[in-house]
Amino acid sequence: MQHLAGLGWTGHETEHWQQDGEALPGRVAIMHGPAAEVIWYPGGEERHELFHLTSDLPVSPVAGDWVTITDGALTGVLPRRASLTRPDPNGKDVQVMASNMDLILIALPIDRGLNRKAAERLSVMAWDSGAQPVIVLTKADGAADAEAEAAAAAEVAPGVDVIVTSSLSGEGVARLRELMADRTSVLLGASGAGKTSLLNALEGREEAVREVRRDGEGRHTTTTRKLYRLSSGGVLLDIPGIRALDLLASEDGLEETFADIAELAAGCQFADCAHEGDKGCAVEAAIASGELPARRLESWRTIRREMAYQNRRNDPEAMAAQRQKWKAMSKESRTNKR
Repeated sequence: MQHLAGLGWTGHETEHWQQDGEALPGRVAIMHGPAAEVIWYPGGEERHELFHLTSDLPVSPVAGDWVTITDGALTGVLPRRASLTRPDPNGKDVQVMASNMDLILIALPIDRGLNRKAAERLSVMAWDSGAQPVIVLTKADGAADAEAEAAAAAEVAPGVDVIVTSSLSGEGVARLRELMADRTSVLLGASGAGKTSLLNALEGREEAVREVRRDGEGRHTTTTRKLYRLSSGGVLLDIPGIRALDLLASEDGLEETFADIAELAAGCQFADCAHEGDKGCAVEAAIASGELPARRLESWRTIRREMAYQNRRNDPEAMAAQRQKWKAMSKESRTNKR
């Protein structure tokens, strides 16, 4: 399996690999509808081949998955050690955007100022994936004060490395390239965040880049999820820009992103303190003293509410119970107004 190391093969894959006859492992580079383009090594030689998916696969593979190739067919998907997910647009399922990554590079442009809300929400997604998040500030050449924006990013993402970059000047590119060496990374961010330009700067590629619209909204340059081999020895999963930052994450992802609130909450009088006027709330006390910005708690509340909604949305029984509660509250409100 030594030749697979350059593709991101780790001890996790070795532990879960079960040799079955002539079966060989490969890694999905890109999905083409019902077929997967896989990088594998039959006879020790690297090959890129297209395999159609069989109907009995336990899960649908995505870019980054390790798969089993047997007799010219894709016959299995190895257990994932990390996966980047979001709610499926159909409102019922979970969409896996990429898998088996070590780093989530959260691309945030700062030429128009840091979007703190996006930084927090993308951090929740990244922490929840099981990979290590890194804040990558792009377009620093157009920022009025890049250092101030970096300080703001460190405030909204406690404990996360922040790297300031510019695809034009090359600032931060060498540091980022070193961090990505021999690892699997994912570029995560909104359309127009400068992800493709950053990839070009990292690798000297000439992938198509589109200008951001006048209203600041990005245009989709990357239209599919694709695995790139890096000259540093690692691999990069480039995924389309995210427009709707819907969240379907765990409490762990929320707690890691809002580590400052989690630390303060340990001092609350009650273990189940909701930080909304509860007696002895250490979090609200920190806001009153100026130790914690009020917007941090408001962001925490907003994201927590949305996570609860998405969980109910994917659980019909929980959603039904919530609707009954809403009806009761509405009825009570109308009664009180009479």
